[in-house]
Amino acid sequence: MCGRLNIIDDPFVRSLLIELGVESPLENVHWGRFKRATDTLSVVREFDGKRQLEQANWWLLQERTENGFKPSKYTSFNTRYDKLNTPRSAGYKAYRESRCVIPVKGFGETEFINKKPLHYYDFTTEDGQAMVLGGLVRQWFHPQTQQSISSCSVITLPPHEKLKHIHSKAMPLILPQHDNTIDMWLDSSLTNTQVFDDLLKPHLPQSLIATQIDKPSTYHAISQPIVINAD
Repeated sequence: MCGRLNIIDDPFVRSLLIELGVESPLENVHWGRFKRATDTLSVVREFDGKRQLEQANWWLLQERTENGFKPSKYTSFNTRYDKLNTPRSAGYKAYRESRCVIPVKGFGETEFINKKPLHYYDFTTEDGQAMVLGGLVRQWFHPQTQQSISSCSVITLPPHEKLKHIHSKAMPLILPQHDNTIDMWLDSSLTNTQVFDDLLKPHLPQSLIATQIDKPSTYHAISQPIVINAD
């Protein structure tokens, strides 16, 4: 699972937003060193060939309340790769119609044993880089308040062999940046998702720096960073 995101106001995250072709990309970014589930994320979507920044609650399923919406009781900040092609699943339709990307500096993982934290790790990109995570977006409309909101999730894959000694559960979908993958991913007219089948296998398109930390809220390093090389 991917439980927290690092979206610091970093020059390389800024450059990535510009490279993605977002109009006025830096005006409304929700920056944050420790983004957790149900926080607001700035995601990139494409409408009519134009890319724009959209604010989305990091919890794909929302429940309607009297005055608005709240995150569903069903956990949905991540969408598992093996649920994307399951009809009636939370991400099935979004995978075909409303994919998004989430530009980040890194992400964090917690390893549990018997439901107790064993260790916490932060993963960041190497100097001069940022990361693009593949995600999904859904829209919600409240008929009484006329409120419209967006929600999102990060797609997760099986654990990668290079990461299993740190986190044995899963890894986020990290999209390659040096081919046409992102263009295809954001193309809302592309509904034949079979073209993405190879993306749903564990893969590291770029090297990661892994650092053990004391806890997510303070993120003090308690070990020397290690480099996990790209595939």
